[in-house]
Amino acid sequence: MLIHGRPSRTIWPTASGAVEIIDQTCLPHAVKIVRLETLDDTVAAIADMRVRGAPLIGVTAAWGLALAMRADASDAGLALAARRLKASRPTAVNLAWAVDRVESALTITPAADREAVARGGAVAIAEADVAACRRIGEHGADLIEVIARAGGDRPVNLLTHCNAGWLATVDWGTALAPVYVAQARGVDVHVWVDETRPRNQGAALTAFELGQQGVAHTIIADNAGGHLMQHGRVDLVIVGADRITRTGDAANKIGTYLKALAAADNGVPFHVAAPASTVDWRLTDGVAQIPIEERGAEEVTHMTGALADGSLARVQVSAPGSPAANFAFDVTPARLITSLITERGVCPASEAGLSALFPENAAPY
Repeated sequence: MLIHGRPSRTIWPTASGAVEIIDQTCLPHAVKIVRLETLDDTVAAIADMRVRGAPLIGVTAAWGLALAMRADASDAGLALAARRLKASRPTAVNLAWAVDRVESALTITPAADREAVARGGAVAIAEADVAACRRIGEHGADLIEVIARAGGDRPVNLLTHCNAGWLATVDWGTALAPVYVAQARGVDVHVWVDETRPRNQGAALTAFELGQQGVAHTIIADNAGGHLMQHGRVDLVIVGADRITRTGDAANKIGTYLKALAAADNGVPFHVAAPASTVDWRLTDGVAQIPIEERGAEEVTHMTGALADGSLARVQVSAPGSPAANFAFDVTPARLITSLITERGVCPASEAGLSALFPENAAPY
């Protein structure tokens, strides 16, 4: 995808053995590149949301193991690195999936070779993510094209929540990949962008990347989506996910559940786009079993923005002294999801639907 007209990814290795990322806490006001050289750097980048989005968190964690092996490739060093990375963000299952995948390869590798094997594993996971997201885009674009053909000359109006574009992955994205593929096919698409409080990933990140890619879009307040659906101004909703149960429940940024309820009430298709690495095949009840991260209250009570001179400032927007709760995710039950869009195709949000696409994971735990 593009930044200032140049193709870019969110994470890449350097010749020196370090890893570089786009610091997403600086977007959309500045494009800042940060270098990760140690396990500590990687854990902080994930926890502080310099990288975010389930697929990108997983890839970053894989690189974190490679960086950890540079400093301490012993069994104890490997176990400690894996534990710290898994604890950095609790909801996104891609993180544990990527760590487990690389760690399992390293446990049967001599210590002297672990860094090289870990680097190879991180590269493989990153490239697989890019390929999966592109295929998600192709399958989702087919759904958009069906609506476009039925709608005549008017644009397809799609609503999305949070950021599940290429900034949440290595490239292409999940929920926005269908938009980018549809755009490449010549389909006229307009995106309603939820601001997505409290961190404004929609207003800051989704709007930034759509603008860079030349996709028509409009930022809306989080609570405007239902109104737009009532008045026929939303043709479909596509969101991403941080964890999906084997039965089709999906955890995503807080507020997603409310969009699904509004979509169901107004007959608007509601799709969840995610790769297989986001499915937690151990879980059957998302509301009861998916851990919901609770982040610091200051993300609710304060906001960061650009001043007239271009400098950034963090200001308090809440009543002084009032406590705040910050639940980062909610769970949308499968019954409210029209379909799941995966790299292997589109399926019902159900155990049968997922098992049909991914039979190798169908056996119960």
